[in-house]
Amino acid sequence: MVGRIRAWYQRHWRDRSRVEQVETQSRLIWRCTTWFFFLSWEVPFLLQDLRRDPLPLTLAVATLATGTVQAYQGIRAHRVALDRYLGRPAEPRRPLVLAGALCLLSLALLAGLYAAHGVKESELILIVLYIVLPLGMTYSMLTTPWKFLGRFALLALPTAAVFAAAGVRGGHLLALALVVALSGSYLLLMSRCGAWTLSMMWESDRARQTEARLAVAEERLRFGRDMHDVLGRNLAVIALKAELAVQLAQRGRPEAVAQMVEVQRIAQESQKEVREVVRGYREADLGVEIEGARGVLEAAGIGCDYSGPADGLSVEAQSALGWVVREATTNVLRHGDARGVVIRLAVAEHTATLVVENDGVPERPAHAPGSGLAGLRERLAALGGTLEAGPVGGGLFRLTAEVPR
Repeated sequence: MVGRIRAWYQRHWRDRSRVEQVETQSRLIWRCTTWFFFLSWEVPFLLQDLRRDPLPLTLAVATLATGTVQAYQGIRAHRVALDRYLGRPAEPRRPLVLAGALCLLSLALLAGLYAAHGVKESELILIVLYIVLPLGMTYSMLTTPWKFLGRFALLALPTAAVFAAAGVRGGHLLALALVVALSGSYLLLMSRCGAWTLSMMWESDRARQTEARLAVAEERLRFGRDMHDVLGRNLAVIALKAELAVQLAQRGRPEAVAQMVEVQRIAQESQKEVREVVRGYREADLGVEIEGARGVLEAAGIGCDYSGPADGLSVEAQSALGWVVREATTNVLRHGDARGVVIRLAVAEHTATLVVENDGVPERPAHAPGSGLAGLRERLAALGGTLEAGPVGGGLFRLTAEVPR
């Protein structure tokens, strides 16, 4: 049983993003609110005044049954309306029409129960407030706020007419009409404002994902520019010297051999430079990489804290650790749902240790490990360094790189 509860918790809560968790919590609150008002505003008063006379008893049972259906159907209609408000595919017309029909039926049954002396005038207001609740929560998200307030206020007219026919008079009838007319404001705040907050959070989350994709694309463009700088000039020289060697060979000139030897030398140098770019042997400033990572992460809404010395590392160590910071930042942006990243650099007598730790990592990663970490291990191994990476519990992921200083 405990295992099932834990699996349900991980599937429906732990492995969801923050926005999904907020939406799940909001939907749960809306559902509980509907049932709470039904169980606290309608059920106690109807049971309290329950009589054994056939007509009042029948009307009371019918009112309770209709109220139960209202709560269940209202939650379903509200879910569909919320999906439509958030831009998801949904067709809420039928649920809305059904919610309106149930609302009118409940009002008619309650008015009949009052006429049969099965409920007191002092209890009508709270019961009527619950009856209009499911309809108002759904309709508030299907039109503009001002149209909702105006149209929902018109519901006071049929309400007053039904209860006037049942015998409600004077101040009680006026109070019922005013409560129904003004309850739209409360329903608008409770339902529509919460849905608006969710839509803003989803929009912010999409913007954050776009920022992450742009950061990754920018990094690819930077790498492409490095490759172009390395290969562009050398390939142009190779093409010219190869063309010259062909012309000299066609004329039977011995200088063609020297030109091809030069082509071979340039090709070997180009190959070496490409390996240096891929493995990260090109000189890099670790401080620049950390500041760049901090800027990209903060632009994506992720906090970044750094602690460590400002100097004391060789150029090779700085370059290797700079690539570690760059790859770790890319992984944070592409995977997980991090809220904060901590970068710590410790310099000992012979080694330098860099630790990059972030939160927001599910226990069961949705993505298979890529080639980035494997490439980092190769780069560090060439310097005699090591790399360890993996989840450490509590939703944390830690990457530890150690290189000779």
